[in-house]
Amino acid sequence: MTLWLSAGILFTFTAIIFILIRWGNVKLVGVTPVRTFTFIAILFTSGLDVGLIMFPLTEFAGYGDLFNNPEYGFSNPLAIEFGFWAFLIWAFYFLTCFYFCIIEPKVKFFELGPVKLINNAVIIGTCAFTAYLLLSNLPWYLPQVGDGKTIVDSFYLIVFAVIAVAVYSSTNLRYVRFLSLATTWLFIGLIVLMWVGAFSGEHGNLGDFASTFSLLGDYFGNIHQFVLPMNDNHEFYLLWWFAWSIMIGQFTSRFVGGLRSYQVLAAMLILPSIPIALWFTVLYYYSSQSLDISGFYNLAMVVVGITFVINSLDSLIRLYTDNLGITVARLGKLKYIILNLAALSLLTLLFKLNFLKIQWIGALVIGIFFCCLSYMFMVRYREVSTIDSSPKENQIDFTKIKLAN
Repeated sequence: MTLWLSAGILFTFTAIIFILIRWGNVKLVGVTPVRTFTFIAILFTSGLDVGLIMFPLTEFAGYGDLFNNPEYGFSNPLAIEFGFWAFLIWAFYFLTCFYFCIIEPKVKFFELGPVKLINNAVIIGTCAFTAYLLLSNLPWYLPQVGDGKTIVDSFYLIVFAVIAVAVYSSTNLRYVRFLSLATTWLFIGLIVLMWVGAFSGEHGNLGDFASTFSLLGDYFGNIHQFVLPMNDNHEFYLLWWFAWSIMIGQFTSRFVGGLRSYQVLAAMLILPSIPIALWFTVLYYYSSQSLDISGFYNLAMVVVGITFVINSLDSLIRLYTDNLGITVARLGKLKYIILNLAALSLLTLLFKLNFLKIQWIGALVIGIFFCCLSYMFMVRYREVSTIDSSPKENQIDFTKIKLAN
């Protein structure tokens, strides 16, 4: 698996370099272009899940335990956590966003029957894994419900309700956009809330924040360490990002609003990384200083984590239902909701029972990457070689939107 993953990573970054050389100045315009802030909000909230909120506090100690994990000795726990979640890793999304905006309309690889089936199986499986992550982490973040370790009935009801809300939200694209913006502001509010609690009272000050934040510089000084998997945990994260990459690129490519390719890459690398850096800095200070997060802070984190899950799920549900033609218009709202709710609930339980693993899905996505490349070279080389812009119909729609604004 490590060799397969490494091949996928090297292919991804080689492809990005080629894109920048060949199409770096091409404007990316999706079928539903939006303003840049809205695009980044959709990207950020769709491309992340509850793990961003819930994982770091459970992982900092492991990254600092060099006796059991000497491979982390090149940096500090904050920089390592950031490297697993931010900056360079978002290049995966750029590659797929560019592909679906510029190349797929000409190549139509994902419209092939077997590819469409496999791709949508990947999307549905990853949706279920997102719900499973929420389920498996609730005991740690809501210890007042149950014994703090066991998944009790209440947690199943919470996750079922989250899936139901996400399915309903996916019935209308307006809900998806609204939730993306609302979740972004909620996350910013959570950062501010916990920042104030840590650095404006007796626990710390601005100097403490600055010194903690400066630890992130180690990431950029050791960025090469994060390219290939350094251990099983890093391998899990990388395969997880691959599992998300095709579907997030396919979804977000709809909303690109005229930025050039190199600008989209820069925006994807930098803009989501800023709130992640601030959030992880605050969390690391809470962890390193053993500050209490029980009570209100804990509840606030759970609420924001749940909104991330809803936002991720509704985007992905919207994507695979459109791909498969099982839309509200075709089935009716009630049948649509029942079908998706039942499917995702069942698959969430399969992850709980270890019948499915996100690593398998990530490995499958790498295989799709290589198959797509082979198809372009062997079947669609002429079409790809003549690409010099976004689809003409998207540019017309984008012009109308600009005039309307």
